[in-house]
Amino acid sequence: MSEQLQKETALVEAILFLETDPIDEASISRNSGLAKEVVKECIELLDARYARGESGLELSYIGGGVMISPKKEYWDSLKERYGKRNESRLSRAAMETLSIIAYSQPITRTEIEAIRGVSADNMIHLLIERKLIREVGKKDVPGKPVQYGTTKEFLKLFHLGSIADLPKLSDREKDRFELVGEA
Repeated sequence: MSEQLQKETALVEAILFLETDPIDEASISRNSGLAKEVVKECIELLDARYARGESGLELSYIGGGVMISPKKEYWDSLKERYGKRNESRLSRAAMETLSIIAYSQPITRTEIEAIRGVSADNMIHLLIERKLIREVGKKDVPGKPVQYGTTKEFLKLFHLGSIADLPKLSDREKDRFELVGEA
């Protein structure tokens, strides 16, 4: 690796370190003054460096961006101390509502309530406040109810590159997420 490429990679690494949210290659290019192709090469070099055993860090690809994060194998033991503050933990009801939205999106409040069997107003307000879900549109039915979906913040919290990275549900679990009366 040339000395110039080493410096460019160090610059990209510093930008990733300073960013608290995933950042895309175009933004890194703008912030660093480096060409997008150079940024891409630097990210590949960092990815390879972090993949070796001597680092406790890895690059996480989340919602179209990249960020530096602890390796998953270390995060489980570190998240209690370094994760979100205790007051930001989600209750069982909030996690259940969030799961329903994640696996069934886009979904309306009424549909969530049909699956959960209880009112979802408070949980939806909490999840919107925490920026884990957002309004993604209106359902094309009478009354045009709001539909909800997950956000990049959701992907970041659960270290997912995209919604497709959610764990697959068993047939039994899938049945829980279907609306009563649906064929």
